[in-house]
Amino acid sequence: MASFGSIRPWAAEDAPALLKYANNRKIWLNLRDSFPFPYTAENADDFLASVARQEPTTFFAIATTTEAIGSIALTINQDVHRFSAEIGYWLAEPYWRRGIMTEAVDAICEYTFDRFGVVRVYAEPYARNTNSCNVLVKAGFSLEGRLRSSVFKDGQWLDQLIYARVSQRHALQA
Repeated sequence: MASFGSIRPWAAEDAPALLKYANNRKIWLNLRDSFPFPYTAENADDFLASVARQEPTTFFAIATTTEAIGSIALTINQDVHRFSAEIGYWLAEPYWRRGIMTEAVDAICEYTFDRFGVVRVYAEPYARNTNSCNVLVKAGFSLEGRLRSSVFKDGQWLDQLIYARVSQRHALQA
């Protein structure tokens, strides 16, 4: 459990907080277009219904003791990439720059290594998102490279950076 509260499965009761915090253009600018903006009550309901059906759970709420304040999710890869997982996350703006996301990323990486036998967790933040890049470095990720003009977001071509964290257990066995 992190000092901010918890990382826990999403629940139907999280809809008001999700709507309150996810409907933020500053958050949307740093996420993929599958994350809608404006974020509506219907979007919240659809998302919560979708994650309720997940097995195993790979989308989690970052929460205080009273409400959900963000999300952290994993995509476990397949085929020759089956020991890698991509991580994605967002946090409500009132909670930025408090170390919450660094703590959450570190915790979910350990969970991912233990629960799924993953060896490598990676993220692909937009290069302009220096706060996210700093979170990753503080959570033990290393910068591996730059994908030039790899995404088109909000009318602009953006570079992405690739950060990864490799399980220490795997590193010791190599």
